[in-house]
Amino acid sequence: MTAALARAPAAAPAPAAPLLRLRGLAKSFGGLPAVHPLNLDIQAQDFLAILGPSGCGKTTLLRMIGGFVEPTAGTVEIEGRDVTRLGPERRPTNTVFQGYGLFPHMNVRQNVGYGLRVQGRPRAEVADRVADALRLSRLQDLAERPVGALSGGQAQRVALARALIMRPKVLLLDEPLAALDLKLRHAMQEELRRLHAEIGGTFVFVTHDQGEAMALANRVAVMNAGRLEQEGPAEALYREPLTRFVAGFVGEANLLDARREGGRLRLSTGADLGADAGPDGPVTLVVRPQSVRLLAPGEGADGAVEGIVEEATFLGEHVRALLRLPGGEALAAHLPVGEARPERGAAVRAGWMREDRRVVPAS
Repeated sequence: MTAALARAPAAAPAPAAPLLRLRGLAKSFGGLPAVHPLNLDIQAQDFLAILGPSGCGKTTLLRMIGGFVEPTAGTVEIEGRDVTRLGPERRPTNTVFQGYGLFPHMNVRQNVGYGLRVQGRPRAEVADRVADALRLSRLQDLAERPVGALSGGQAQRVALARALIMRPKVLLLDEPLAALDLKLRHAMQEELRRLHAEIGGTFVFVTHDQGEAMALANRVAVMNAGRLEQEGPAEALYREPLTRFVAGFVGEANLLDARREGGRLRLSTGADLGADAGPDGPVTLVVRPQSVRLLAPGEGADGAVEGIVEEATFLGEHVRALLRLPGGEALAAHLPVGEARPERGAAVRAGWMREDRRVVPAS
């Protein structure tokens, strides 16, 4: 046997250890759980969005990572070091809060450079990095302005610049763009993406806006009522939701009550949608509106229902048709602009391909 044949195959490289590891992390206030125990790994260079509605626990989770809230249970590790009981000033993190937290007796330039001055950085380095941060945040013309004279959007940009200038291991952002107008918000999204790519940093940000989460993050963690419902790439959450909540929160979706019996899937209206493997019982059928099309007479589909057109609205890129099914449920369809628009009150058949549906638990 030759040496080449005798040589053992090379072992697959071990996966990189997560930069940030949460294990069993939980928080209760007055005995009421705000965050139920959860596990989450965040890799170096991740841009992770913590997404969910108001009151779901996402800001509490962010504050536990940053050291501003002490967990009731569980641990926070950064680069393999347990920092659970360390204050924010002793963690390699920096946080941008919704409340800005700017120093009112300082101007914009002084606020942005404060952290570097506290670290005792050389004056020339502070000046250069402050100038870069001001340009990034479009604050050059406001450098000498007192922070008390800033608008809410301007103050938010100063807070963001002050955090970015420190180049933390983990940058934590609590809805940092919420106070900005739409045009500037989109511009700052682009700047955040560029900065993340250039410095190779790790960003964790909280948002209730699923569009913003999908535009910025390479991974999304969806929270609901204090629980981590699902985590992964944004596209995976959109195409393969695991729960009814995730399906409805990440993008627009039709959520139809159904039941699986004997390997067949049926809607509450009795419509038979064909074979579907899994245990018998109530389930939810998930179909995105862009996957629904109106069927010509006699045309078949993997899933088909009858309904009455309640409205058909031109939205530029598509026509949104809303159908009312016999059981009272609504079904939305995004139709190509070039197709004939269905008339209100018309009886139609709508369908979708099997690969475009998803079946998740009923609740």
